[in-house]
Amino acid sequence: MLLLIFEMKKTFVLSFLIFIFSLSSLHSQRKLGAGAKREQTTRIGLNGKVDTLNTKSSTKVILSGKTKWTDYKIISHNSDTTYIDTTLTLQKEYKFNYLRTDNFELLPFHNQGQTFNNLGYSYNNILRLPDFGFSAKQVSYLEVDDINYFEVPTTTTEIMYRTGLQQGQVVDALFTLNFSKRLNVSLSYKGLRSLGAYRNALVSNGNFRGTFNYTSKNKQYEVRGHLATQDFYHQENGGLTPSSLDSFINEDPNYEQRSRLDVNLNDAFSQFDASRLYIEHSYKLLAKRDTLTEKDFSNLKIGHVLTNENKSYDFNQTTATTSIFGDTNGTGASDNNAQSKLTNNEFNLEFNSKYVLGQVKAKVHFTDYSYGYDTILNTTSVINNYQLKSTAVSFGADWNAKIKNFNLNADASVTPGSGILSGNYIKGTAVYKKDSLFAIKGSVLLSSKSPNFNMLLHQSSYDNYNWQNQYSNINTRNLEFSIASKWLNGSLHFTNIDNYTYFNKQSRPTQFEDQIAYLKVKVNKEFKFWKFALDNTLMYQNISSGSSVFRVPELVTRNTFYYADNWFKGDAMFVNIGFTFKYFTAYNANAYNPLLAEFRLQDEETIGFPTFDVFFNARVRRTRLYLKVDNVTSGFTKKNYFSAPNYPYRDFTVRFGLVWNWFI
Repeated sequence: MLLLIFEMKKTFVLSFLIFIFSLSSLHSQRKLGAGAKREQTTRIGLNGKVDTLNTKSSTKVILSGKTKWTDYKIISHNSDTTYIDTTLTLQKEYKFNYLRTDNFELLPFHNQGQTFNNLGYSYNNILRLPDFGFSAKQVSYLEVDDINYFEVPTTTTEIMYRTGLQQGQVVDALFTLNFSKRLNVSLSYKGLRSLGAYRNALVSNGNFRGTFNYTSKNKQYEVRGHLATQDFYHQENGGLTPSSLDSFINEDPNYEQRSRLDVNLNDAFSQFDASRLYIEHSYKLLAKRDTLTEKDFSNLKIGHVLTNENKSYDFNQTTATTSIFGDTNGTGASDNNAQSKLTNNEFNLEFNSKYVLGQVKAKVHFTDYSYGYDTILNTTSVINNYQLKSTAVSFGADWNAKIKNFNLNADASVTPGSGILSGNYIKGTAVYKKDSLFAIKGSVLLSSKSPNFNMLLHQSSYDNYNWQNQYSNINTRNLEFSIASKWLNGSLHFTNIDNYTYFNKQSRPTQFEDQIAYLKVKVNKEFKFWKFALDNTLMYQNISSGSSVFRVPELVTRNTFYYADNWFKGDAMFVNIGFTFKYFTAYNANAYNPLLAEFRLQDEETIGFPTFDVFFNARVRRTRLYLKVDNVTSGFTKKNYFSAPNYPYRDFTVRFGLVWNWFI
């Protein structure tokens, strides 16, 4: 019944969006009125590419003044502005996946929408507060920083479609419009349903986002916010059984159809749900305006930010199985629903003046957090408190400044006390940009916060999965340098971690007594000749301390050779055709535990293998078409490709997709 409700919700939201898109499409085909004008131009977009918002054969409708491609803005949570870009590049190929981001440092499981193992780690954007946990289900979870806002002069839509594995597909639909120049809204929904090649591997995910941003006529009051509801339903098969694993590795012809292979769990699934309301608004108490430029050169502003977020995770199993997770007692394997609730109110005071160096914001946070269960689940458990609750007050400040070619910013907060939410956070960044030639960035981050909540408290009807811990704060220090230029792109990360907390070989949380010292160096260079190009990315990693609990491959490389050209008369189609080689050296990759939705240590198996993917991509006006063949060589190479122990990576797979934009 619960699954039926979730599927009805997804169907309703998706149907509503498709209805809106249909109206938008019909509206965009209306005849031009007497007051409208036609104009044919070719604009140069990002990176010097032709911007297909308006190609030679397109018609631009001028509704009010002149509409340019730079008017179609995407605004990040940090107020960084980019533009809707309909060109076709190699980076678009790397980002054409379920996450819609370059997953170079991730190792996906065979079915899209499942979790990922890590080939590398990044500590340059740590959350200020401890998280809910069950991190394997949150890889595709959209945080506050992942939500974009829009500012567009005309109604704009985008559809991303990609076929699934065996059966199913993923659709990511966006609809955004302006009710006035000062009020923009957007609705978007990403829905996925993919059967998978192995038994009990169905994935059904949904991400709904609704955003708005408004500015008053005198620009004295600004408000923006979003509503996000996300749900992730995954069947959990626990990987292949030992006998099926032998059949897979030894290429038994009777099991070329992967659904014939036995799996450890046939009746288990997990459900992760989340909802969030976010509102950010500010009011200028004092503003002095330059009458010539009509821009404020000094202002005093008060602001308020509300974040209300709920998360829940439930592992369900019809029949308790002792061979994987051990003995069971209590109310049943399906009664381990963990829930968290977060309410955070930030009040801030911001001062910005051209006579003072930069923008300064003082802020205070009032946070209420609860995590836990409704009751004691296991009769043998020694847990005496099945809920964690905490209230905290944090103090902090932001500083942003621009001095000639330098951009400087700093963010700091401290949460005093000895509770679960106590800790501190400091991050400073300096960027030097020399026109379009190069940009150099340096940043330092210091963080101290509690481990995730599921490491502090967890309940299950399985005896081995009940604990209540008190841990010291995890202390993280991260130093980063990066350069982006037309000659070379590169980055260096050096991270120290004290009190690193992980899941050991028995899937129990453990705190490391020594220090983790982690070095990551990544470089990228593309070579071009005529209509051909070779793009190379190499990552080197070294663990000088703590390699017994912190595992990464030493080398990861990705090399893409491709051909790019315009085809047919009038450059009607632009194509990218090529192949990508990716390889990582063997290492003791973490094993996946489906009950915890976490990865744990293991010393039995090493994983490291090459893959070849072939792609044929094309752009026709504002439509980008993608055809990709994953793991082309799997039919005649050794069956040593795994995403985690007992979880094979995908075989030879052909998939098709597109990204399509409409503009009125």
